[in-house]
Formats: sequence, structure tokens, C-alpha cells
Amino acid sequence: MAGEGVGFFEEARVAGKILLVVCGFDGFCENNRTTPPPIWDDMKLHWEPITLDLKTTFRVAHGASDQRHNVLVHLDEGVGEAAAVPYYGETQAGIIEYLRSVPDLGDDPFDMDAILARRPPGSRAGRAAIDEALHDLWGKRLGQPLYKLFGLRPNRLPLTSFTIGMDEPAVMAEQAKASGYPILKVKLGSGRDEDILAAIRHVTDAQLRVDANAGWTREQALQLIPRLAGYGLEFIEQPLVAEDVEGYFWLKEKLRTLKVTVPIFADESARTSRDVAKLAGAIDGVVVKLMKSEGIREALRMIHAARAHEMQVMVSCMVESSVGVTAAAHLAPLCDYADLDGPLLIRNDPYRGLRYEGATLTLPDAPGLGVERRWKI
Repeated sequence: MAGEGVGFFEEARVAGKILLVVCGFDGFCENNRTTPPPIWDDMKLHWEPITLDLKTTFRVAHGASDQRHNVLVHLDEGVGEAAAVPYYGETQAGIIEYLRSVPDLGDDPFDMDAILARRPPGSRAGRAAIDEALHDLWGKRLGQPLYKLFGLRPNRLPLTSFTIGMDEPAVMAEQAKASGYPILKVKLGSGRDEDILAAIRHVTDAQLRVDANAGWTREQALQLIPRLAGYGLEFIEQPLVAEDVEGYFWLKEKLRTLKVTVPIFADESARTSRDVAKLAGAIDGVVVKLMKSEGIREALRMIHAARAHEMQVMVSCMVESSVGVTAAAHLAPLCDYADLDGPLLIRNDPYRGLRYEGATLTLPDAPGLGVERRWKI
């Protein structure tokens, strides 16, 4: 207390700066700034389509592509990305049509739950991009990177895997050898899955993870997994179709009987925290992607739900630029595994963000997502 009539002093931190606040005995306070606090206009939403050129044709169990047509979404100075994944029924045109339907989101970027509740139903990718842009704006207004606002340590990121898309076994083996990465995620579901793993294991000692992308039936999974486990797999991702939740319980029991212990992770079957809870006891881990969870907010809930059910977590991405992948990477310190190679698969990334030294990931320390524009599209 400074003296009669003055009251007491308090400090407040805004965007890392200390403001002196003088409070009188009547409870009225004013700070030592000569200008009033900022008053923001309604947040402005706009977007721009982008075409990402892939370095090589990217094949998975349900399709192949040489380009991906995504959408960058801006909310004032915040930016997010919507990945148009055909498997999920998303197109660039459909995402833009969805964004046109979004109502006014208000003027307070800190009222996050209320803002996200205003997103109309529709494109999961469009909803995710708004969430990412809002989190980027939140961090920029506070002058802090997202990982710091989440209370996370940026030096606790797991190593990332590098994806080997489906092709002839010899081609996939050559790509695996040339990549030089210590962790490889191998796409399966072609009908030659054991030949593929044998060819890759012959040329590399890298840690292997495999992703069937929902390409096996129950019977195929039961036949293949015991054989594939012999190649020293770290885990198997999404062996069954997305809707077959009961199939995962069936498969777990069958593999237990056979004493096959390779972990099973769910990707397409686990889009939200509720899906995680439904799969408890049937799987060993979940794959978290912002395009599935409709953004960072629900992705955090998925991670916490997985931990509550003693599951492991891998943070992953679609084919995205550094915008979407860096947004996901801010959650990586909470996860056991990372599959964040999206920018490594494309030629024309319009942003800088997450940095790569081999499989080692380094988060940017600029406010928000921390991404920086390379060039105007």
C-alpha cells in the first residue's frame, strides 16, 4: 500500500509486458498506459485455394495423387489450413463453399469455445482450419507460441517417421533406402504386403510402422498380422475399416490367443474423443490428426481421453503444408510418436514453420503457430 488515497499496486502481464496497475480503496483501478486497451472489430474470415505439388506419386489403399488441392484460411492475422482429402469426401470447392456459409465469428479471439460453436456443421477440414487460425490469432495477440500457452516443453518432441507410399515392392524398398530416415511408415493394403515388408527390411534397419489405411478385412488382418509382426514392427495402424469398431475387439482377442503382441493403433476409426472412449480395450493407441478432430481443441481432448484409457498417442497429418503440420506439431510434446512429414512430401510449401534435421523436429518460437509466408500464392 503506497499511502493514503493511493490504494495499492498490482502488476498485470499482457503479451509479455508488465503493466503497473494502480488501485484505489474504492476498487477502481487504472493502469499506467496513456492509451485505452485495444478494441477489436469483428474478426474477418477469408481464404485462398492452394495446390501442393507432390515430389512423387502418393499411393495409399484407397487412391493415388500427384497434387493436393488445399485451402488456406485466414482469421484476421491468424492462419490455418484445410486439407481436401478425397477419402473423407472433401474437395477444395466443397471446403470453400462451406467457408462461405460461416457466420460472423465475433470480435473476441479469447472466447474460443463460443467462437468454435458458431461454426456450422459441414466440412471437417474447413472447421479444423478455422480452429487452427483462431489458435494462431490467440497466440499472436498474446505474443506467445502455442506450445508455451499449452504449458509444453518444445524439446520433448518425438522423432518423426517418413512415409513410403504404396508401389511395387522393389520401388518401395529403393525409396526406403534412399530416404535415410531412422523411422519409416510403410503404406500397405495392396495385396503384396508381406513382399513389400520383406523387400524394405532387406535394405534398411530402420524402425518400421505400417499403415493399412483400412485396407484389410477381419480375416485378412488375422492372417497377415502374425506374419508381418516378424519384421519387427513398432505398431500397425488402422488394419480394419473405419466403422468396424466391434472388429477391433474381435481382432484383439484373436491376436491375444495367438500370443501376437504387436500394438494396434486406430486412425480413421478415431475421429473424436468419444470414438477414443468407444475403442478402449480394443486398441493400444490412437492417431490424432487435426483434419479428423476438426482442430486443435478436440485434438487435445482426444489426447487426454487416450491417456485416461492408458492408450498411446501418435500425432499425424494429411498431405499438408507447413501451416497445418506446424499446428499439429505444437501438440507433439504430449504424444509418444510423430508422423509429421507432410512438408517433406511436397515441392512448393508456401510457408516456413516446423523445422527438420533428419527425423528431429524443432518448433518455431514465434507467436501463435509461428509460421512465416515464403511467397504470395
